Amino acid sequence: MKAILYTMIAAFLSTGCVNGYVSVDAKQFAEAIKDPQMQIVDARTPQEFKDGHIPGAVNIDINSKDFTRQTGSLDKARPVAVYCRSGRRSNQAANRMLKEGLKVFDMKGGIIEWQKAGLPIVK
Repeated sequence: MKAILYTMIAAFLSTGCVNGYVSVDAKQFAEAIKDPQMQIVDARTPQEFKDGHIPGAVNIDINSKDFTRQTGSLDKARPVAVYCRSGRRSNQAANRMLKEGLKVFDMKGGIIEWQKAGLPIVK
Protein backbone atom coordinates (compact mmCIF):
# COMPACT_ATOMS: atom_id res chain seq x y z
CA MET A 1 0.00 0.00 0.00
CA LYS A 2 2.78 2.45 0.89
CA ALA A 3 4.53 1.73 -2.42
CA ILE A 4 1.35 2.51 -4.34
CA LEU A 5 0.78 5.73 -2.45
CA TYR A 6 4.42 6.68 -2.98
CA THR A 7 4.03 6.06 -6.72
CA MET A 8 0.94 8.25 -6.84
CA ILE A 9 2.58 11.05 -4.88
CA ALA A 10 5.74 10.79 -6.99
CA ALA A 11 3.64 10.96 -10.16
CA PHE A 12 1.90 14.09 -8.90
CA LEU A 13 5.20 15.76 -8.01
CA SER A 14 7.28 14.66 -10.99
CA THR A 15 4.77 15.70 -13.62
CA GLY A 16 3.97 19.09 -12.20
CA CYS A 17 0.51 18.32 -10.90
CA VAL A 18 -1.68 21.40 -10.95
CA ASN A 19 -4.83 21.53 -8.85
CA GLY A 20 -5.32 17.77 -8.46
CA TYR A 21 -4.62 16.65 -12.05
CA VAL A 22 -1.77 14.51 -13.34
CA SER A 23 -1.20 12.64 -16.59
CA VAL A 24 0.64 9.31 -16.22
CA ASP A 25 1.78 6.53 -18.53
CA ALA A 26 0.19 3.07 -18.63
CA LYS A 27 2.58 1.50 -16.12
CA GLN A 28 2.15 4.33 -13.62
CA PHE A 29 -1.61 4.09 -14.13
CA ALA A 30 -1.50 0.33 -13.47
CA GLU A 31 0.34 0.98 -10.19
CA ALA A 32 -2.03 3.76 -9.17
CA ILE A 33 -5.18 1.68 -9.69
CA LYS A 34 -3.89 -1.00 -7.32
CA ASP A 35 -4.88 1.36 -4.53
CA PRO A 36 -8.34 0.22 -3.35
CA GLN A 37 -9.29 3.88 -2.85
CA MET A 38 -8.86 4.62 -6.56
CA GLN A 39 -12.02 4.99 -8.64
CA ILE A 40 -11.47 3.91 -12.27
CA VAL A 41 -13.45 5.60 -15.04
CA ASP A 42 -13.51 4.60 -18.70
CA ALA A 43 -14.60 7.71 -20.65
CA ARG A 44 -15.31 5.83 -23.90
CA THR A 45 -18.65 4.84 -25.42
CA PRO A 46 -20.61 1.92 -23.96
CA GLN A 47 -19.78 -0.19 -27.05
CA GLU A 48 -16.04 0.49 -26.70
CA PHE A 49 -16.30 -0.39 -22.99
CA LYS A 50 -18.12 -3.64 -23.84
CA ASP A 51 -15.39 -4.54 -26.36
CA GLY A 52 -12.80 -4.54 -23.57
CA HIS A 53 -11.90 -2.41 -20.56
CA ILE A 54 -9.54 -2.22 -17.62
CA PRO A 55 -10.60 -4.47 -14.72
CA GLY A 56 -12.59 -2.57 -12.10
CA ALA A 57 -13.51 0.34 -14.40
CA VAL A 58 -16.94 1.90 -14.65
CA ASN A 59 -18.11 3.40 -17.92
CA ILE A 60 -18.97 7.11 -17.89
CA ASP A 61 -19.02 8.26 -21.52
CA ILE A 62 -17.58 11.80 -21.84
CA ASN A 63 -20.04 12.45 -24.68
CA SER A 64 -23.15 11.36 -22.79
CA LYS A 65 -25.67 14.02 -21.81
CA ASP A 66 -25.54 12.93 -18.18
CA PHE A 67 -21.73 12.82 -17.81
CA THR A 68 -21.77 15.47 -15.06
CA ARG A 69 -24.58 13.71 -13.18
CA GLN A 70 -22.71 10.40 -13.33
CA THR A 71 -19.36 11.84 -12.27
CA GLY A 72 -21.16 13.74 -9.53
CA SER A 73 -21.82 10.39 -7.86
CA LEU A 74 -18.07 9.71 -7.53
CA ASP A 75 -16.55 10.07 -4.06
CA LYS A 76 -14.68 13.40 -3.93
CA ALA A 77 -12.56 12.11 -1.05
CA ARG A 78 -11.06 9.43 -3.31
CA PRO A 79 -8.89 9.92 -6.41
CA VAL A 80 -10.15 9.04 -9.89
CA ALA A 81 -8.15 7.27 -12.59
CA VAL A 82 -9.60 8.04 -16.03
CA TYR A 83 -8.76 6.69 -19.47
CA CYS A 84 -10.18 6.39 -22.98
CA ARG A 85 -8.93 4.92 -26.26
CA SER A 86 -5.99 7.23 -26.97
CA GLY A 87 -6.02 9.99 -24.33
CA ARG A 88 -8.02 12.81 -25.93
CA ARG A 89 -11.42 12.09 -24.37
CA SER A 90 -9.95 11.18 -20.98
CA ASN A 91 -8.14 14.53 -20.94
CA GLN A 92 -11.48 16.26 -21.55
CA ALA A 93 -13.13 14.12 -18.87
CA ALA A 94 -10.32 14.83 -16.40
CA ASN A 95 -10.68 18.57 -16.88
CA ARG A 96 -14.43 18.39 -16.34
CA MET A 97 -14.01 16.23 -13.22
CA LEU A 98 -11.46 18.70 -11.85
CA LYS A 99 -14.15 21.38 -11.98
CA GLU A 100 -16.26 19.08 -9.81
CA GLY A 101 -13.52 18.98 -7.17
CA LEU A 102 -12.11 15.53 -7.95
CA LYS A 103 -8.41 14.60 -7.92
CA VAL A 104 -7.67 12.93 -11.25
CA PHE A 105 -5.07 10.63 -12.80
CA ASP A 106 -5.35 10.65 -16.61
CA MET A 107 -3.64 7.89 -18.60
CA LYS A 108 -1.60 9.17 -21.54
CA GLY A 109 -2.15 7.06 -24.65
CA GLY A 110 -5.29 5.42 -23.29
CA ILE A 111 -6.15 1.76 -23.57
CA ILE A 112 -4.03 1.55 -26.72
CA GLU A 113 -0.89 2.11 -24.61
CA TRP A 114 -2.30 -0.09 -21.84
CA GLN A 115 -2.54 -3.02 -24.25
CA LYS A 116 0.88 -2.27 -25.81
CA ALA A 117 2.29 -2.56 -22.28
CA GLY A 118 0.76 -6.06 -22.06
CA LEU A 119 -1.67 -5.11 -19.31
CA PRO A 120 -5.00 -6.98 -18.94
CA ILE A 121 -8.44 -6.05 -20.18
CA VAL A 122 -11.79 -7.72 -19.51
CA LYS A 123 -14.80 -8.11 -21.78
